[in-house]
Amino acid sequence: MFLPFFQALRGAGIPVSLREYLTFLEGMSAGLVTYDIEGFYYLARTSMVKDERMIDRFDRAFATAFEGLDAITPDDVLNAVDLPEDWLRRMAEKHLTPEEKAEIEALGGFEALMETLKQRLAEQQGRHQGGSKWIGTAGTSPFGAYGYNPEGIRIGQDKSRHQRAVKVWDRRDFANLDGDVQLGTRNIKMALRRLRQWARDGAHDELDLGGTIRATAQKGYLDVQTRPERRNAVKVLLFLDVGGSMDPHIKLVEDLFSAARSEFRQLEYFYFHNCLYEGVWRDNRRRWSEKIPTWDILNTYGSDYRCIFVGDAAMSPYEIAYPGGANEHWNEEAGQTWLTRARAQWPANLWVNPVPESRWPYTQSTQMIVQIFDGQMVPMTLEGLDRGMRALTR
Repeated sequence: MFLPFFQALRGAGIPVSLREYLTFLEGMSAGLVTYDIEGFYYLARTSMVKDERMIDRFDRAFATAFEGLDAITPDDVLNAVDLPEDWLRRMAEKHLTPEEKAEIEALGGFEALMETLKQRLAEQQGRHQGGSKWIGTAGTSPFGAYGYNPEGIRIGQDKSRHQRAVKVWDRRDFANLDGDVQLGTRNIKMALRRLRQWARDGAHDELDLGGTIRATAQKGYLDVQTRPERRNAVKVLLFLDVGGSMDPHIKLVEDLFSAARSEFRQLEYFYFHNCLYEGVWRDNRRRWSEKIPTWDILNTYGSDYRCIFVGDAAMSPYEIAYPGGANEHWNEEAGQTWLTRARAQWPANLWVNPVPESRWPYTQSTQMIVQIFDGQMVPMTLEGLDRGMRALTR
């Protein structure tokens, strides 16, 4: 039954041994997980993944092997297990019409929203549900989960539904981008190749075949000629937006990331979420414990680096314009301040956006980023990348 899953893992390049597969089957036979998809996932991962760097590949192989499993309806589960149906429902969750949503007013700005939250935290004594004022669930209050408000703070919800929150009061985990993705086309590499600049430098020598032929012909005996090894001289600094609204673009960004790693020898990359602030990170699994100060990045990498930001630029305008407006933490300085510093440090800069260019005018934050970058934003298409690489070489 699980042999196709085992073959999918091996096909994804995960070194799963037969013994590890048998251990997984023993766990299933022992009934460690029953009617529990999440438990089944963790049992399989624990049994057959030895290296945390393989987790992203495991997730993709798991999704491929068990595609359609999430199509099981609640009735299927209820028929298989005797559970009260109301346990599986969020009580009193509101489903509002467009007209009802239009009637719900925002509090009127970031400062008013944060000040009101402070008051609610000081006054509230218990749990609330279905209301429009307190921190709770399934209502129209600006604070809480599983409700609707045009401008609020999301607290205790597993994922975004309306993409309206200006701040998320939860600690979320993002996956690293896989830099070893095998591209089905060389077009992205060819577009990036316009940025490469070759130079002869360094101590290592290589055979100069043309020079050897000329010298041998002139002197009448073999005269081997060498020359300094030709190196890729361009330096690239890559900032990658991860999580939230970037999740639908993971495959496209991984293709770009993989192509960039293979094309540029001197490539440094860092992750950020939504906008650049006082800290970035190299590993999404440790982004809270091993954050790198952005000032260190600005002081470490010289102005000869080409700086490329990759992100959808879709966020609350407060995240760009206001101190404290960051989605997941309190930032002392506004995002636009850090973006301006980055552009000043690396004059050859560019923002690559995976969202189609035709949609940019409909998102206020995208227009703000375009303005900060003086129009240096291109779509993540072959034509857009080609245009962007030409701009970086000027």
